[in-house]
Amino acid sequence: MPTRNVVLTEQQETFVGELVETGRYQNASEVLREGLRLLTDQIQRRNAELADIQAGVIVGFDQLERGEFAKGTGEEAIERAFKHAVEKRGS
Repeated sequence: MPTRNVVLTEQQETFVGELVETGRYQNASEVLREGLRLLTDQIQRRNAELADIQAGVIVGFDQLERGEFAKGTGEEAIERAFKHAVEKRGS
């Protein structure tokens, strides 16, 4: 496995040390690998969310080109879209 030298702040070093001392992790490398796994998951989720938004925008433009308009004001349509996105994210 490749090794890296990493510079941590005192606060970060204390936090890593506490996690190891409690027995949750065997060593600092495990703590840092877990942090990288979490960051990877976060980035993948964000990329998926952005892809969903992009797909929604494309669908919206296609509907607009076909003359399909949302009912109500623009503000109401945006509120419905955000509500739908929040509901979708919660499921």
